[in-house]
Amino acid sequence: MFKTRLISGIFLVAVALLTIISGNYVLLFTLACVSVIGMSELYRAMHVHGEKTNLLELAGYAGAAVYYAAAFIDFERYGTMAIIGVLILIMFVYVFSYPKYEANQVMAAYFGFLYVAVMLSFILLTRNLEGGHFLVWLIFLCSWGCDTCAYCVGMLIGKHKMAPVLSPKKSVEGAVGGVAGAALLGVIYAWATGGKMAEYAVICAAGALISMVGDLAASAIKRNQGIKDYGKLIPGHGGILDRFDSVIFTAPVIYYLAKIVLGI
Repeated sequence: MFKTRLISGIFLVAVALLTIISGNYVLLFTLACVSVIGMSELYRAMHVHGEKTNLLELAGYAGAAVYYAAAFIDFERYGTMAIIGVLILIMFVYVFSYPKYEANQVMAAYFGFLYVAVMLSFILLTRNLEGGHFLVWLIFLCSWGCDTCAYCVGMLIGKHKMAPVLSPKKSVEGAVGGVAGAALLGVIYAWATGGKMAEYAVICAAGALISMVGDLAASAIKRNQGIKDYGKLIPGHGGILDRFDSVIFTAPVIYYLAKIVLGI
């Protein structure tokens, strides 16, 4: 299992390097595809998906495509418009196909769009900021760096359970180690790229805290729905949502912190 996870992890890093360094349409297309796959995983978990793909799902996927196009053209001008437009589209399907879909399915369809497509789009938006070709990597330093550091510290000295019912293996000591480790990675990254060390440390520490919420939120949904993994797309890791659960929360946080703390 470790070997499988390692190989899959190396492949994911290679894909991330290729797409994020390329930016523009390559990153846009990749994130749109990843978002649709992630949405499909969540739709299955939340019972939006039935025996076959239905109109409600298609509305969510179409909404994701429209939103990405709008965000890529001009997020400040068209982003909110697209988010509201997707809600109207999904409600259109709901009311004109009534009573085919339950209200909880409709809410889950829109939640999937917001939770996966909109949140992940901030990787692209961060990449498009001034200096974004450096700043975008803070998203992954925060999420994956925190996860790794928290795991190591938790294994060594973890005693106090952070969320005993939801995630019994996570400890308070591990969480502190994860945040501290992410802050240290931010300092090292700032030194390597000529960034501002104190600011990067603050951004990474804050992002690490939020990344743990994202990880636990994904776990909570799985527990509620009685599933172990969202999918089997990534050998040893599960589905898209299993691997990007913390990134989903970290991406918008890094985007706005970069604008506020760094004055971009």
